[in-house]
Amino acid sequence: MDTKKMAKVFKALSNPNRLELYMQIVEKQENCYETNCECLIHDIAKSLNIGAPTISHHLKELSNAELIFTERKGKYVVARVNEEMVDEVNKLLKLHHGEK
Repeated sequence: MDTKKMAKVFKALSNPNRLELYMQIVEKQENCYETNCECLIHDIAKSLNIGAPTISHHLKELSNAELIFTERKGKYVVARVNEEMVDEVNKLLKLHHGEK
């Protein structure tokens, strides 16, 4: 387990707005029935009441923590959850849960 990587993940999720953004990306992806589902950030940004520069900063932090992948498609930014990182975090949490 890479503790520095995990610390980066938890630090990225410690900001309430960033956590909300991440949760909305997760929710949109879960509600999508396609195999390779992507989330339009433009759609989420409207509901968060946060400016574009701040959204961009939060996306960068989530991406740097390897929680999401982002890609520009024309004038839009799309995001996908990094399922491998989700699995790593789940393993970490289960490891510590099992010690009790």
